[in-house]
Amino acid sequence: MADIVPSPDEIPTRPDLRLVIIGIVALMLFSAMVLRLFSLQVVNASSFKRAETANKLRVVPLPAPRGLITARSGTILVGNEVAQNIVLSREVAQQHPEVIGQVAALVGKTPAQVKAILRDPKFDPYQPAPVMASAPIETIQFLQEHPGDYPGVSVEQSSSRDYPQGGSLAAHILGYTGAISASELKAHKKDGYSQASIFGKTGVENFYQSVLRGKDGSESIQVDYKGDVKGVVAATRPTAGDTLVLNVDLGLQQEVQRDLEAQVLEDRQTVDKRSGKIPPAPDGAAVVLDPHSGAILAMASYPTFDLTSWVRGISQADLDSVLASGALNNYATNGLYTPGSTFKMITATAQLQSGLMAANQYVNDTGKFVTPGCQVHGAGCTFHDDEAGGLGMVNLPMALAASSDYYFYNIGYLFAVQPSKYGTEPIQKMAAQYGIGMPSGVDLPGAALGRVDSKSVREQLHAQSPTAFPNTTWYVGDNIEMAFGQGSTVTTPLEMAVAYSTFVNGGTRYAPQVAAGVVSPGGRLISKNEPRITGKIPLTPATKDPIMQGLMGVVQDQNGTAFETFRQFGHFDMATFPVGGKTGTASNAPGLEPNSWFVGFGPGSDPSYVVVCVINQGGYGAAAAAPVVAKVFNYLAANPVGPVQWPTATNPPSNTPPTTNPPAGTPGP
Repeated sequence: MADIVPSPDEIPTRPDLRLVIIGIVALMLFSAMVLRLFSLQVVNASSFKRAETANKLRVVPLPAPRGLITARSGTILVGNEVAQNIVLSREVAQQHPEVIGQVAALVGKTPAQVKAILRDPKFDPYQPAPVMASAPIETIQFLQEHPGDYPGVSVEQSSSRDYPQGGSLAAHILGYTGAISASELKAHKKDGYSQASIFGKTGVENFYQSVLRGKDGSESIQVDYKGDVKGVVAATRPTAGDTLVLNVDLGLQQEVQRDLEAQVLEDRQTVDKRSGKIPPAPDGAAVVLDPHSGAILAMASYPTFDLTSWVRGISQADLDSVLASGALNNYATNGLYTPGSTFKMITATAQLQSGLMAANQYVNDTGKFVTPGCQVHGAGCTFHDDEAGGLGMVNLPMALAASSDYYFYNIGYLFAVQPSKYGTEPIQKMAAQYGIGMPSGVDLPGAALGRVDSKSVREQLHAQSPTAFPNTTWYVGDNIEMAFGQGSTVTTPLEMAVAYSTFVNGGTRYAPQVAAGVVSPGGRLISKNEPRITGKIPLTPATKDPIMQGLMGVVQDQNGTAFETFRQFGHFDMATFPVGGKTGTASNAPGLEPNSWFVGFGPGSDPSYVVVCVINQGGYGAAAAAPVVAKVFNYLAANPVGPVQWPTATNPPSNTPPTTNPPAGTPGP
């Protein structure tokens, strides 16, 4: 080993090399320290400063009052009510747990309920939690007299929705608000909402949420490292939402709702003379439309509900009751009803525009139409009039006025057997031009689409759900039923109002609009909802005039299906305020009462109003729906709808409704 490994004395020492290595290591460590300090104090100084500030400041949102909603007169339909709320400081509740039980006894809650409110994430953790909304004055006075007994408890103001004209007026149009849901918060994550935000759930409150919400303010609150609040550093006041002005006429809306409800309730107690049954009349709807702009002047749905139930938070029991009644459904936009004879106007348009049969050509209505060459299948071979004896020789105007089913059975048959000459589905295509089954563009959420029965529709439904829609065949009898509004065809009342508005104005289809425009809280006009054209039908006089003649005859001709009804219920002067329309008695499933329809328009052949009423399983159109429309025209004859009154700084919205005249025919004092 001695020969292999040298002894220490034989290895020369190298102190300079060791010193160099130690110096290099020391220099590297010092350089790293300098770089780290430079990074902390220079490069990242601003971010650390922001982090330090963030640890000291918390930004708390201040909710903005929602905008007002007014009728076309400027009368407030939805406003804001200031409420006194009892709130409890979380910090004090932690320091003095005994106050929780004291507050619970004061506000009528259990300690567990108060603790749940303090933990609720929808309330800002740096703001006192509301333990009692809209506290009664007696409770507030008691707190003011005993402040030392309730540490951390105070009274704060908040605003909530208020309905100066009543919570049941236009409830389906206006809609209600509530705490924003998780899905709504996710869908609007870039729009500045928080878990404490209020969001429109239905009606225009939902559709115009961005207009009505306003701009939230904020408070910068200083807190210590424990998170305890030390004071307010800065504040930005919230900005109220804009005012939404509706096309709705207040007095007309009240009249339509009153007439619809009264008729439904009367219908439920009146024996149908034709069937001998009492109609169940579970629901109904009515719409008044301006045919020259699409403005919705009134819209009612029955049963209805009270919007005030949602102001303080509706109970589960009350919500279950409302849901069970179907009152939350807006039957004017979502109710799908077999249209019956109201559909004949559409079939007549297809007839004349295609040249299938001239308006003055007569057909012998024998009361029973037997399909030529028919075998027993599909919709059957024999179709009967409502009047068993038939109407005899009728042309188109007479067939509309007296509602001859035979005449339109024949039209449906002729179209079905000549597809090479008149094309496939000519009536269905005309219905689409009138807006049936097409998106209307109405400014309300969730409007349903009607459906006009056809082979292509059956095939589409079968492809979507073979079990629910097994039938894809289409026979001549099916086309006959469809031609007079029966079979699987369904429409909404709003769609039918749009269709007749399109006809009476000469062929321009407008989007129905609830809102007229938006005004700032200070009275500055921000925007107007101009009429929006969604389609056109080239209605020549040769097409429009004979159909109009027949529809005017429904009310004014002694053989018209609504002549007696308007003589009994219509108290206006027909000479100065002429009205037309169409009855509809639409069959439902066997054993059920038919749907009762009436579509009216007036005054004159260039009318200002289209009024539609439908009562589900209400019986004959002339008996149930037509009286409602006649009474609405009594009101309109005495109270023409005026122009929109835009709120201004000098003429702000008011809680006071405009004065109205008694409907035509109202007995004097």
